[in-house]
Amino acid sequence: MASVAADAVPVTPQPLSAAWRSALIRLGIAWAVIVLVFVRDAADMVMIWWDSSTFNHILLIPFILGWLVLQRQDELKRIVPSAWWPGLVVMAAAATGWVLGEAAGVALARHLALVMFLQGSTLALLGPQVARALLFPLAYAFFLVPVGEELVPRLQVITADISMALLGMTGIPAHIEGVFISTPTALFRVAEACSGVKFLIAMFAYGVLVANVCFKSWPRRIGIVALAIVVPVLANGVRAFGTIYIAHHHGLDFAAGFDHIFYGWVFFALVLLLVMAIGWRFFDRQVSDPFIEPALAEQLALKSRLAAPPVRPVLAGAALLIAAPLAWSLAGLPAPAAIPVSDTLPDISGWQRQAYAPSVAWTPRADGSNRTVIATYVRDGRRVDVFAALYDGQSEGREITGYGQGALDPDGDWSWVEQGPPLADGRFDIITGTGRVVRDVATYYRTGDVQTGSNLAIRLESLKARLLRRPQSAMILIVSAERSGDGSARGTLDALIADAGGPRKLADAVLAGR
Repeated sequence: MASVAADAVPVTPQPLSAAWRSALIRLGIAWAVIVLVFVRDAADMVMIWWDSSTFNHILLIPFILGWLVLQRQDELKRIVPSAWWPGLVVMAAAATGWVLGEAAGVALARHLALVMFLQGSTLALLGPQVARALLFPLAYAFFLVPVGEELVPRLQVITADISMALLGMTGIPAHIEGVFISTPTALFRVAEACSGVKFLIAMFAYGVLVANVCFKSWPRRIGIVALAIVVPVLANGVRAFGTIYIAHHHGLDFAAGFDHIFYGWVFFALVLLLVMAIGWRFFDRQVSDPFIEPALAEQLALKSRLAAPPVRPVLAGAALLIAAPLAWSLAGLPAPAAIPVSDTLPDISGWQRQAYAPSVAWTPRADGSNRTVIATYVRDGRRVDVFAALYDGQSEGREITGYGQGALDPDGDWSWVEQGPPLADGRFDIITGTGRVVRDVATYYRTGDVQTGSNLAIRLESLKARLLRRPQSAMILIVSAERSGDGSARGTLDALIADAGGPRKLADAVLAGR
């Protein structure tokens, strides 16, 4: 049995001071009020963490944050917490961001604002020296915000390109079109779920944590974070190639079974182990090293004992900044705008309007719309489908540029292939459905006097209208045609739009109910 040296002095944990107890009580109340005021956004974030496999890892982040604070508790106890008015600047930015997010219908902005409210209140009620000691945990709290799915289309393309490069090296004949890879075995699609975004987001959060916990050198920290980004992307491309390779040599059923077993936590674990194996030999922080350097800890403790500003003005300022967004939201939405009562689309010179009857079912998605109309226009054997969704205003769940809105319903049977050539005042996409039917799709968003294919431009115009409490109608206008053989239908779409007087005049006619 090991003996204890006679001169060993047991380490007694230092109790919390009265100043710390009071400060933590104030902070706890502030956090409770913030969560209560913004409970809808807090609940949305938790549901996303729980329901979306892309963000399941965020369920661990609160516990990681608690652990990071506990690692610094001995140094923190030596610091005297105090009020600090610059923390109110962060809260003011959060209040502004929340109002803008609410006005534009951008949940991400509201979620980010909620996290910033929590960060800002911590700065305001605990002071600059505590903030310096908790700099990394406070910054790491940004990983609570569920963001990153916007990377899916780009990651799909990257995965497909890596797969094609590896197929070329192995001599398997293949042809790529967008996110579709055709081989003698089958047609493979790099689906949204196979883009690797969930592993990239989780590995980025993990890489940043490892950079702080295991490294002191900034070049090494940057290196491990870069590794945590690059390795998952490359590994996902190799995984997609492996599935195609196995299908080519052993059949589709075997490849599907292998991918089903391998893709998921097994794949993530292997990627994580690979990143750690590469970075292991470069670790330069010892397990016993403090997270706050002794010299810095002493400096923070000395500075915190200087005279601090009174806490009541800071509390009052924090209360006003929390109440301001709530007061703005209680004012309600703008009055509904007028929309046409007509259930038909306008006549177009030289074209005959018919009932919509596609060879393969295709229905654009327009959640929250007041009215949708669709028809087929025919001339000289050419057929063009025109769809319009009308809104008397936009709000949460009724944004014309929201996720899933438009030509490609994520719950439908159609898949995105690639973005087509530029289109004036709109965007051009190529999608494919059952039986390899391909559609060319021109999409135009309209709100107020702005007509464009840019999500950002529409959101900015909608934001302006909401902030000014101005009624504003909105519309999704889609002009689409099925391809015949390998030829593009772009010329047919352009011909109909030109005969209608251009996309803006076509939209004007729809909105006028003519």
